[in-house]
Amino acid sequence: MNILITGVGGQGTILASKLLAKDAIARGERVRTAETIGMAQRGGSVVSHVRIGADCHSPAVPKGKCDLILGFEPAEAARNLDYLAPGGHVVASRNGIIPVTASIGAAPYAVEEICAYLEASGRATLIDGEALCEEAGSPKVLNVLLLAVAAAKGYLPFTQEELAALIAAQVKPQFIELNKRAVAVGFAQVEGTAQ
Repeated sequence: MNILITGVGGQGTILASKLLAKDAIARGERVRTAETIGMAQRGGSVVSHVRIGADCHSPAVPKGKCDLILGFEPAEAARNLDYLAPGGHVVASRNGIIPVTASIGAAPYAVEEICAYLEASGRATLIDGEALCEEAGSPKVLNVLLLAVAAAKGYLPFTQEELAALIAAQVKPQFIELNKRAVAVGFAQVEGTAQ
């Protein structure tokens, strides 16, 4: 399985990739990971590659071979869409983070158009990350929400209980309940839209 986790610095993309890698290692799977980080501390692009399975020999996901893109930011998900395999899926937040170039007026940032482009692929599930983070109790749980939505959609091999346990084993004790809430909110989002 090839997974690409895209976003900007500070969104928790690297923690999400570590969670997936540690789980795969615990299950006896072969895992390769890599990060591409551009000015991450200043809100720059971050892309984490996670490859799981006996056939993964290099850490970078080849273009056209990605089974799942987790997009913490819609423009970053769109920028990496050419990595998606024909049967692959995108789970992304529809809430944009305005880049510096747009905030100073040098270049436009049309988040609605970007989301429409992702949806036009027919393989994207877009969530209101800000609203769901607020429901869960913190803006810092977007990574967990995206993992939960992907798992609830069947794109990752976790039940709600398994994902909550995996995260609880990796985060500090004071954040366990918050992250369990985020998992529950992510699963409820999918179950609510399926009806």
